[in-house]
Amino acid sequence: MVDGIYKEDNCSSRSEFIEKAIIFYVGYLSSNDNSQYLPNVVTSTLKSIVAESDNRMSRLIFKLAVELAMTMNIIASSQDIDKMTLTKLRGECVKEVKRLNGSFSFDDAYDWQKG
Repeated sequence: MVDGIYKEDNCSSRSEFIEKAIIFYVGYLSSNDNSQYLPNVVTSTLKSIVAESDNRMSRLIFKLAVELAMTMNIIASSQDIDKMTLTKLRGECVKEVKRLNGSFSFDDAYDWQKG
């Protein structure tokens, strides 16, 4: 059983996994009031879940930033826009995105440009 699961618990060896299991079990048995012990387990589990979620989100945001940078470079290479127009556009975009609470779609951009 240990061979099949110790890596899933982020343990570097079987011994580390067994040590963690013994500490958990002894803490569980020696505690008259499990409410003092279990919150530590719950907190530890929640921290791990949040950390993993944070790592996934960071990777996704990085990938999105790369794709956005590629798109911006393609557009910049094919359009003749001066710095002053770009600065003004950035200010207008900040206002529009704030107005829409960060929810800005391609349809919004189309309507904004055409209307």
